[in-house]
Amino acid sequence: MNIEQNCRKVESTVEAACLAAGRKREDVTVIAVTKTKPAEQVEELYRLGYRHFAENRLEGLLEKQEALPQEDISWHYIGTLQTRKVKQVINRIAYFHALDRPSLAKEINERAEQPVSCFVQVNVTGESSKHGLSASEAVPFIQSLESFPNIIVVGLMTMAPIDATDVELRQCFKDLKIMQEQVAALNLAYAPCTETSMGMSQDYPVAIAEGATFVRVGSAFFAETEA
Repeated sequence: MNIEQNCRKVESTVEAACLAAGRKREDVTVIAVTKTKPAEQVEELYRLGYRHFAENRLEGLLEKQEALPQEDISWHYIGTLQTRKVKQVINRIAYFHALDRPSLAKEINERAEQPVSCFVQVNVTGESSKHGLSASEAVPFIQSLESFPNIIVVGLMTMAPIDATDVELRQCFKDLKIMQEQVAALNLAYAPCTETSMGMSQDYPVAIAEGATFVRVGSAFFAETEA
């Protein structure tokens, strides 16, 4: 399969998942995760209509931004961001998906030239290998951000265990959705928290079924493509 065929498969899967869940296709944003992929393949995704792209390293972000048009692309930064690199990254992106500690929030607030849409990362399952706040820490952390005008908490993000069963996946995503709704119900001006960033190539249909509004799809776009 080539990238165009993979795109058709991804879109078909997203549409089917939305239909099964009684949701509208436009309620789910597919983010193309392009880390480690050459710029030519990313340009192909752009040609095919994708406008949301994600990188997890500064070098990759700079390379892809140089290769692609900037006027209609929303760039997402996923994964851990070291505080010392915030100033190089934060004004180049529209969304940051891994806000998980006070020191990082402080640095973003100081370095951002305008408010940044952030997802607070929650370690829903409590895996020691995963970053993110625990379920009990998330709300107090969000409440502590009131004095940071350059941070807008648009939603919550989580990563499910790689080896999770379907039941475990559903519970993980369901729990994040419940948390997101709880935060939204607080009616915090700086934390509307209307979004959920959850689901990757191996589990995004399940995430959509449980209410994901952003899904981070990478390998499904590039599987079995020719060099």
